[in-house]
Amino acid sequence: MRDLLLQCAGVGAIIVALIHGYLGEAKVFPHATIEPPRLRTLVRLVWQASTVAWIGCGVLLVAAPWMDSASARRWIVLTMIGVFGLSACANAWATRGRHFGWMALTAVVVMAAAGY
Repeated sequence: MRDLLLQCAGVGAIIVALIHGYLGEAKVFPHATIEPPRLRTLVRLVWQASTVAWIGCGVLLVAAPWMDSASARRWIVLTMIGVFGLSACANAWATRGRHFGWMALTAVVVMAAAGY
């Protein structure tokens, strides 16, 4: 059951990351005014870098149950709890709790912690 919870946390993290990337491109950047244009490209790339990083975190959570090392599993799970927990707190604070992202990230944290 613990392994299944970790894998669900990983799949959830990947889904959250894909939604994050899509919403950035479809909703945020078309309406954002960032000058100079070179800086706009940089902000967009940083936004998508976090999307790719979250996908990588999700893949590690999915793969953690198959690792032979209990130490590797422990550090992957603890690191991802920190990463997604901080992201959830930042999202809740920045949006004053009005965006669903913090709830989705919190669900990933809870599943990863339960699978620890």
